[in-house]
Amino acid sequence: MNNIKVLVVDDSSLFRQMIIQHLSSQQGIEIVGYAINAYDAKRKIPLLNPTVLTLDVEMPGLSGIDFLKQLLPTNPIPVVLVSSLNLNVFDALSAGAVDFVRKPDMSVSNSKDTFFSSLTQKVRAASISKVRLPRQIGNTANTVPAGATLSSNIISRQAAAPVQTQAAVKPMPFPPLSRTVLDSTIIGIGASTGGTEATLAVLQKLPANIPGIVITQHMPEGFTAMYAQRLDRICSMEVREAKNGDIIRPGLALIAPGGKQMEVVRSGRNYIVQCHAGAKVSGHAPSVDVLFSSIAKNVSINKVGIIMTGMGRDGADGLLKMRQSGAFTIGQDKESCVVYGMPMVAYNIGAVCNQASLENIPSVLMNHLKK
Repeated sequence: MNNIKVLVVDDSSLFRQMIIQHLSSQQGIEIVGYAINAYDAKRKIPLLNPTVLTLDVEMPGLSGIDFLKQLLPTNPIPVVLVSSLNLNVFDALSAGAVDFVRKPDMSVSNSKDTFFSSLTQKVRAASISKVRLPRQIGNTANTVPAGATLSSNIISRQAAAPVQTQAAVKPMPFPPLSRTVLDSTIIGIGASTGGTEATLAVLQKLPANIPGIVITQHMPEGFTAMYAQRLDRICSMEVREAKNGDIIRPGLALIAPGGKQMEVVRSGRNYIVQCHAGAKVSGHAPSVDVLFSSIAKNVSINKVGIIMTGMGRDGADGLLKMRQSGAFTIGQDKESCVVYGMPMVAYNIGAVCNQASLENIPSVLMNHLKK
């Protein structure tokens, strides 16, 4: 198996050296060079032919976001962002980056270890991912294998296309759901690599009158609140970061807070979320398995589980428990996944009732709810 060839792009010599030193020590990863800014990276990419880029989002001159918009249409290289707690990371993901890692807090003892572990994991995931080009979120034509070349007419069209996930779009014209359906259903969604944009692609097509939704997206602490605010601006339903004790209700989507586990439990006549510190499960906090397993165990009304793009198998076992408890389950298909890992495992173990493209997941969901 060929080594993963990484080009490190960062204007900070400290972070460049940290990243280079760590990744160089990892089996199967080779540092082919570094760049001190986006212009330097543009010159070196054709010469070094990296398979993955690590990219600082905030750089002087050409920003990481503008760099991605110029780079990816002609060079679909998987990019892992290295970012401080900054909303710009979501613009960069929207522009086609595969995933991101939060920069370590040097004053916290284990912050560097967490950073390096996450970076290594995400570089490996990026190396087998599909690069999603801007503007075409939800369209299976928008993913291309890493390192692929595009025809000239596609290049010119894509290069001119602005990213369109910044503003709200009209949801699909689904018939309204009955109050009975709204009050008697809970929807669980889980995703990882590529999931920030995949979850957006699903939610923005759904109407405001939707059963309560609970979401686990693998994301560091601090970013989940910003992510929820971003979705809330774009989607028809209310979206916010979950707090312990929040009631699950129609028209509301709750996102598991980074660094915590989120479960669904019964409380009197309502279902609520419990958010608590806890050990990683399936390698993650929050974990999709924790969320899905709690829905399978504790929810006696109708339930739907949706597992989407991501590396590994987190959520597969929990989704199987949901299906065995009577839930309707949906898995994202291979063609539309950035990384066909979690949905593949779920499908292979029999956890998925219906496999669908990212574009079609909202219709599959709404058709089921109408029944």
